[in-house]
Amino acid sequence: MTSTDFDRRRFLSTAALGGATIVGATALGGVDPDAAFAAQHQPLDPAVPSSSFVEGRVTAIEDGSLLKVAGSYGERNSVRITNATSVWKLYTVDIDAVEPGDGLYARGVAMPDGTIAADAVWVNIVNLEVVIRGIGKNRLAMGHHAGELVGRIHDDHTSASYAGGALTKDLSRIRMGQYARVLGAWRPSDGAIDLARVSVGH
Repeated sequence: MTSTDFDRRRFLSTAALGGATIVGATALGGVDPDAAFAAQHQPLDPAVPSSSFVEGRVTAIEDGSLLKVAGSYGERNSVRITNATSVWKLYTVDIDAVEPGDGLYARGVAMPDGTIAADAVWVNIVNLEVVIRGIGKNRLAMGHHAGELVGRIHDDHTSASYAGGALTKDLSRIRMGQYARVLGAWRPSDGAIDLARVSVGH
């Protein structure tokens, strides 16, 4: 399945997952993957500016820190990555891991020149309801709507949650035919998903 088969806005606009654990935060909110899907909120501290949000596809990277982003509705944005920006792409990475063609969801503060100074960027993040169709050593075959997806398992980064329980590296309880919610990083090159979390029985 190619990248054209995916609706990026559907991926980036899915409702927030329940039971999120905040593993990091800024004045604008959490920086963990679940925060990408959380409802927008206004800071309680009046000294903290309201956050701005950008979604779309990276078209270019300039000066090693400025992401040019084309939005789903034709809008154009510039997102500045700073030393304080959290960048997630299956796990925490730096800007060198971001490539033209990647999708992203970014949160930050609008600068006077219109650039968004990002505090958090989530690259190719997806949050999907699927059916487990097959189980391999390093992958899951998953049904999503009328299509099929491949979920790639990474020993260091893939966890499971059963019936709302704590995350575990033990994926042995995942069964064919189960409905699951998967959170991970979509791979534009081949349409697969690098799995961060598989939740079953939720």
